[in-house]
Amino acid sequence: MNTELSKTFDPAQIEARWYAHWEKGGLFRPERPDAQPFTIVNPPPNVTGSLHIGHALDNTLQDIVVRYERLRGKDALWVVGTDHAGIATQMVVERELEKQQDKRTNYSREDFIAKVWEWKEESGGTITRQLRRLGCSMDWSREQFTMSPEFTRAVTKVFVDLHNEGLIYRDKRLVNWDPKLKTAISDLEVETQDVKGHFWHFKYPLADGVTLDSGQDYIQVATTRPETMLADMAVAVHPTDERYASVIGKEIVQPITGRRFKVIADEHADPELGSGAVKITPGHDFNDFEVGKRAGIAPGEMLNMLDAEGNVCQTADGLVPEEFLGLHRFRKDGVDGARELVVARMKELDCLIPHVDKDGEEHDAEPRTIATPFGDRGGVVIEPWLTDQWYVDAEKLARAPIEAVRSGKIEIVPKSWEKTFFNWMENIQPWCVSRQLWWGHRIPAWYDEDGKAYVAESEEEAQALAGNKALTRDEDVLDTWFSSALWPFATLGWPEQTDLLAKHYPNDLLISGFDILFFWDARMAMQGMHLIGEAPWKRLYLHGLVRAADGQKMSKSKGNVVDPLGLIDQYGADALRFFMAAMESQGRDVKMDESRVEGYRNFATKLWNATRFCQANGIGGSRSIAAPQATSAINKWIVGEVVETLAALDKAMADLRFDAAANAIYHFVWDTFCDWYLELIKGQIDDETRAVAGWALDQILVMLHPFMPFITEELWHAQGERPYELILAKWPEPSAKIDPQAKAEIEWLIDLTRNLRAAKNEIGLAPGAKLEAWLAQPSAIAGKVLSTSTAALDRVARLSAVHAGAAPGGAALQVGVGSDSLVIPLEGLIDVEAEKARLAKALAASEKEARSLAGRLSNANFVERAKPEAVEKARADHAHHAAEAERLKAALDRLG
Repeated sequence: MNTELSKTFDPAQIEARWYAHWEKGGLFRPERPDAQPFTIVNPPPNVTGSLHIGHALDNTLQDIVVRYERLRGKDALWVVGTDHAGIATQMVVERELEKQQDKRTNYSREDFIAKVWEWKEESGGTITRQLRRLGCSMDWSREQFTMSPEFTRAVTKVFVDLHNEGLIYRDKRLVNWDPKLKTAISDLEVETQDVKGHFWHFKYPLADGVTLDSGQDYIQVATTRPETMLADMAVAVHPTDERYASVIGKEIVQPITGRRFKVIADEHADPELGSGAVKITPGHDFNDFEVGKRAGIAPGEMLNMLDAEGNVCQTADGLVPEEFLGLHRFRKDGVDGARELVVARMKELDCLIPHVDKDGEEHDAEPRTIATPFGDRGGVVIEPWLTDQWYVDAEKLARAPIEAVRSGKIEIVPKSWEKTFFNWMENIQPWCVSRQLWWGHRIPAWYDEDGKAYVAESEEEAQALAGNKALTRDEDVLDTWFSSALWPFATLGWPEQTDLLAKHYPNDLLISGFDILFFWDARMAMQGMHLIGEAPWKRLYLHGLVRAADGQKMSKSKGNVVDPLGLIDQYGADALRFFMAAMESQGRDVKMDESRVEGYRNFATKLWNATRFCQANGIGGSRSIAAPQATSAINKWIVGEVVETLAALDKAMADLRFDAAANAIYHFVWDTFCDWYLELIKGQIDDETRAVAGWALDQILVMLHPFMPFITEELWHAQGERPYELILAKWPEPSAKIDPQAKAEIEWLIDLTRNLRAAKNEIGLAPGAKLEAWLAQPSAIAGKVLSTSTAALDRVARLSAVHAGAAPGGAALQVGVGSDSLVIPLEGLIDVEAEKARLAKALAASEKEARSLAGRLSNANFVERAKPEAVEKARADHAHHAAEAERLKAALDRLG
């Protein structure tokens, strides 16, 4: 019994109802103990997060794959959960306290963490609710959280095991330090912004009367960060730079601190850049840190001149003048900082070299736009800071994943990302995994009074290692990426050897944005291969970013951020999902285009109306998975088209070509089924046609379901009683074969109709005008169509008759179909000569415009100097006029 569909398609009305039904019925993870497993893990969003357009792309692609594999009968598991998001969550809770005139430091660590858990229970489910609105068919019954007791146990065990193997260690190195949050942060949490700044040039006097060969008694250095000279420890010059060859190994006297240090030779110094000499501050610059190590300065000897808040502190050698101590690194709240005072003192000491501008005027410094690192959450300039942190020996852990990608055990799609993967992994640096926060996995290390660390899974075990000495636990927590690197297996019960782990590890696929290839994907590969002995997934699919319509990166500051929930409210989740799939082309970013989303809502509406047409004509759901017996050409043809579409879909899904898959089903639904099949069967719907049409519509609903789950489930049930929900249906496996004869006949009829409509449009004939045609020597296909499809020719092609033989004389329209050429007399229908004149005039105008644009585009000055958008518009206009000229020529040819 069919459920009559309403006249209008309302996505909002059906989406919430069907999602609740699926989830309540446990349909996202049906019991299939003997089925082949398929496993994918969702990149865990921050528990503080809200759904953004990148999430919409990433999760849509995952859901398409999971629904597809579930329909293919697999035990499809999509692991879902959230990340505790150390910095983000702590900041959210601290801001909540600030609203109440309260702050974190008013609480003990334990009490503050209790506050975070309270917030998580009350407000931490926003993004999981939003993922449901998108239609994500995740296994919510096993929702994970990286701070759960089970996950925490896995994290602790990994830290201890890696430490015992010598793969985690404590070291003094430079880190990205956020002076506002007072913690180390990862590279991913650093945003580079262009800031207007200055470039200062200074004299660094040579000691002991030494001079350069030129007689100059100083070396000129330049910097954008003059405050760091308070911790300078060397001046570097290139080993081959003859200007400085005589002073390598000699000493400099730093003018403000009086510190003496050597001129060293290092290839970091570029002889072509500035003076060719570089001041070296190994405690406050990543490049200088490496230069210092090469010069024999151990990290423990490197000088630190700033405290955790970015204020000047005394260096280990005690040479920073007292007037600098306590100053912020640069101007803050209207008060000059260390930067301003350093410049002033160097100027007083006659060690500032002024910048002379193009007008000959002198200035203290040269204006420069400087790429400056900011913390993405703290919002202040990041300071390279020398501190003791915990590190993972990433170089050793990277070896197995590198080999796995080389051997094909891990397939990266698209393959073009392999080069980037190898380049980063083969040059990987130690991974800093400690963070100076309260919220997170606390590092399982305890220290005795002498500072010796004891790493263990519990305080009792650490105490046993220490011989019952008094111990103090490490205050730091682990980097969030450390715990999320365990996601593919810790979510399956590891370190316990569970049945779930045995069946679903390794995972089959990971879908990820390319921007977290190193922060998450590569680290999962490292941990999985080291701890489990197998790659965490067989394939890694990397998609691009979703950009604004003009190709710019979306950002709040630009005001071009698109809210996916707003798009869902306006057009429905199915339309947004289909847009994401259709636009996801391997190796390319997705450009946001709301008109395309609207277009896919129209696509859903067309399918809705096609189903209403079927209902009105007694076409219901099929009772058979196999194709019904077909005898007519039109029914044989549509069965064959289903078979072809299914093959195209399966190939696209195997290749992870989401755009090709979406394109295949879109054109089958819109063009083949709705525009042609339903049109051609009108007026001749017998029992066979009802059976075939109902079966074909069922196949559409199944094939389209991974892309548009809501409307397809609704239409599936509207078409009659079903033994199961569409989400659990069987992926099509039609036993029918393509009938070449039927395919040729129907395609001839379609081509004739399409060409005739185009010809009418070109010469100004009304689309519905009925015509007569003559065909002198019909091909075998034409003869068959003309003898069996007169009703379709009359109704669809608008040909009241097609006569065999030569056409009567006079003006006529010629329409080609394959090897056949139909002649349609035009006497009495149009003024042929006037039409020819109109077409010739339009052709001349289009050819003239095309020539003019071609001339402009062949002018190198225009192409190189004009605005890119002007050049792009000229190219588009040229293509339009060239195509229009071809169309008009064809129209003239049709008129003989």
